[in-house]
Amino acid sequence: MRAALYRRYGKDVVEVGEWADPIAGRGELLVRVRAAALNPKDVMTSRGKLALFSGRRFPKQLGYDWAGEVIAVGPGVEGVAIGERRFGMIQSWKAGAIAERAAVRVEESARLPEEIPWSSGAAIALVSLTALQALRDEGRLREGRRVLIHGASGGVGVHAIQIAKILGAHVTTTSSAGNRELCRSLGADVALDYAADDLAARGERWDVFFDVFGNRRLSFAKPLLTPRGRYVQTVPAATTLLDVARSALSAQRAKLVVVRSNARDLETVAEWLRSGALRAVIDSEHALADVRAALERQASKRARGKIVIGL
Repeated sequence: MRAALYRRYGKDVVEVGEWADPIAGRGELLVRVRAAALNPKDVMTSRGKLALFSGRRFPKQLGYDWAGEVIAVGPGVEGVAIGERRFGMIQSWKAGAIAERAAVRVEESARLPEEIPWSSGAAIALVSLTALQALRDEGRLREGRRVLIHGASGGVGVHAIQIAKILGAHVTTTSSAGNRELCRSLGADVALDYAADDLAARGERWDVFFDVFGNRRLSFAKPLLTPRGRYVQTVPAATTLLDVARSALSAQRAKLVVVRSNARDLETVAEWLRSGALRAVIDSEHALADVRAALERQASKRARGKIVIGL
């Protein structure tokens, strides 16, 4: 089968090549992938920035988000029919979503509603799980609380805006000036320009500071937080881990979201998609042959939403 892969770490190393067809093992589904999506994790892993976790055995596959139809069911799987439309996020470091076929854990997938396009299903999983678990679990965001989403126009950010509104929060966003209207269109109550608006000068306080962009520290966020507010990061950098450790016994805490793919949260996301409460925001769609250009678009950090690969 054709798959996106790389044979060493670095820039411009991803290619489209032949990969052995996977087999559905115990607890797994074999799916015919119809669409997959890129994430910052793909850039970091292919460039070797997460080699401690992904290892140094090559070649490696690319991609964690997928949507497709079931073509085989492994031992121990019940209640899933051949031909069923499903979507999900691969949890392990082996990746493999950007390929014609993929073997995926059944508990890392959910049924994709018939009316939802493949591209939307592929675009939604990792970013929505990240946003939901960051806001609901790490940030403890609830109805009536206030959240500041910093760097809100990227893949996680545009879905975090919508999920924060579903949770009943008042939402303030920071983005480039050109993306403020996008943030408003997704439900932001206040959309700020991170280059022109001085957050400290506004005199406001937020219950959650969600740093999607990943360029702030707890020391920056603390004056902007309520007395028991939480600063939530997505990047597992040494500085983030230090902030988490140092604030563990403090009223204002730093939290690192480590996204977990699970069927229950994916089913919640699927229901929000079906009802129209949540929509996938897609920056661009590319053919498998153009995966390297798509990865460069992801690395540029200029994407407005998700980058999807059609298969």
